[in-house]
Amino acid sequence: MATVRSLALQETLEVERVIDHLKGTDDGPTVVFFGGIHGNEPAGVFALKQVFGEIRESHLPIRGEVYGLAGNLGALQNGTRYQKEDLNRIWFPNRIDGISLESSNGYDEELELQNLYALLREIIKNGKPPFYFLDLHTTSSDSSPFMVMNDSLLNRKFASQYPLPVILGIEEYLHGALLSYINELGYVSLGFESGQHDDERAIENSVNFVQYSLGLTQSIALSERRMAALKWAISRAATAPHKFYEIYHQHDIGPDGHFKMFPGFVNFQVVAKGRSLAMVDGVELKTTKKRQIFMPLYQKQGSEGFYFIKPVPRFLLWLSKQLRQFKVDHLLVCLPGVAWRSKEKDTLVVDQKVARFFAKSVFHLLGYRARQFDTTHLVVKSRERASKSEEYRNTPWFKP
Repeated sequence: MATVRSLALQETLEVERVIDHLKGTDDGPTVVFFGGIHGNEPAGVFALKQVFGEIRESHLPIRGEVYGLAGNLGALQNGTRYQKEDLNRIWFPNRIDGISLESSNGYDEELELQNLYALLREIIKNGKPPFYFLDLHTTSSDSSPFMVMNDSLLNRKFASQYPLPVILGIEEYLHGALLSYINELGYVSLGFESGQHDDERAIENSVNFVQYSLGLTQSIALSERRMAALKWAISRAATAPHKFYEIYHQHDIGPDGHFKMFPGFVNFQVVAKGRSLAMVDGVELKTTKKRQIFMPLYQKQGSEGFYFIKPVPRFLLWLSKQLRQFKVDHLLVCLPGVAWRSKEKDTLVVDQKVARFFAKSVFHLLGYRARQFDTTHLVVKSRERASKSEEYRNTPWFKP
């Protein structure tokens, strides 16, 4: 159990790993919400506690099962992003296997992961499809609410139901994330960033997001009027337009690096050429051309200083859908220096001499993201092969 404090509300909560669990009829989905994967982001925990409490008080019928899970209990207790290492950067299959075998000798975050992993396995084993995994976060800077996801057509289709900006390509830069691990299992998995850590509006935005998601997945029956009101509230909170954006640059902070973001930057802000962004190891970092900034770091813990993003044109979204549906990527192995790395045909090994003739955007269109570099080869992986789209085919949001 952890005592979680909200500076926004000046309140505390006592929460277990399972914040709450609602089970209804057998003809519904399994929906899992995460809150507090980072311990300095309590808004999701408070929002889940509120929504589950309101459902219980109102005796609303439930279809399927709904879980609210607390992430890093130790960090939530301390009010810090993490204890020894970022819980949202260690979800690698080999790391998980090692933790499972050596549970008694693990670090704090490894024990948190072990508990979460065991719970996830149980939910997937005993729950009924379709499965939805939704992770609630907040940001260190002031921000318009937005969604972030691994770029699969299944995730895109579900994310399109929300009136929010959607960020693609995070998996190419942020490795070992919980949602990336779940997405590789083939399920819908999305992150929602509701606002600044200690802003009361971040809790309100999370409450609206959770309620709308429960209606969208048909876990609870909400009237068209109620769904429209929730959609309007979510849309009103988002100051950035409802578009798909792609990350194309991440500023890494080394283990011994000194980084300080200059004040005043917010998500989705367009920054002019020559603007000073941060002090990096005593040197002032400036933009070399006009940029759109994303996730500027205004907290002590964290290894990503900021990102640059750009809108994805609708034509490219349509084109990538067509190319992926017709499996055009299979033609790439006809080229010299390109070969399948896995039996599942979801990973390509590309000779760097060949890769230099391809813009990254070509691989992105085909659904591939760079996962590993070495001196001679580029390894790219697709999410499309793993997607369990058939499990979602009869849902209202999936149908054309």
